[in-house]
Amino acid sequence: MPDPDWWHTLWPDPASVLAAVGITAGMDVVDLCCGDGYFTRLMCERVQSGKVWALDLDRDLLDQTVQACAAYPNLHPVFGDALQSLDQLHIAVDFVFMANTFHGVADKTGLSTAVRKVLRQGGRFAVINWHRRPREETIVLGQPRGPDTELRMRPAEVRQAVEPAGFQFEKTVDVGPYHYAAIFMPSTPNPVRKT
Repeated sequence: MPDPDWWHTLWPDPASVLAAVGITAGMDVVDLCCGDGYFTRLMCERVQSGKVWALDLDRDLLDQTVQACAAYPNLHPVFGDALQSLDQLHIAVDFVFMANTFHGVADKTGLSTAVRKVLRQGGRFAVINWHRRPREETIVLGQPRGPDTELRMRPAEVRQAVEPAGFQFEKTVDVGPYHYAAIFMPSTPNPVRKT
């Protein structure tokens, strides 16, 4: 996991990333694969009366998220694999946010299906990915960073993985010098009724 300086170089204004993808006050949000909580703390602050579920399969990183969000009673940490954790939420949310990890998911459509099951009609799923540039062109703090070039996904490739799970593509927004967000909304009624 990168250190805070690395994250700050990638996203010097993380609050603007959350605003760009459409996370607003009152929403219930999932930070899927939250890592050390770089975005999670600001989500807790931004949604105010809403709730934030932070999911990660790394116990140490999830503990860091809990520490970073100690001042926010609206945080709900969930330890475990992303797919299984989503299946166990038993809630409906307004937004699922996933940064920097979708490219490494083995079953991208399966994960997207699990996201669809917890997303309210009218909700959004934002996938933050590295632009499809050669790794040697993404220099962060003096070194090439990010996933191998062949793992980087174009927005069209993200659409091919996500849309079969019951989503329609809404838009792509730039969220920094190295990343874009592909934003999706449900195209079909939720197959599992959530309360």
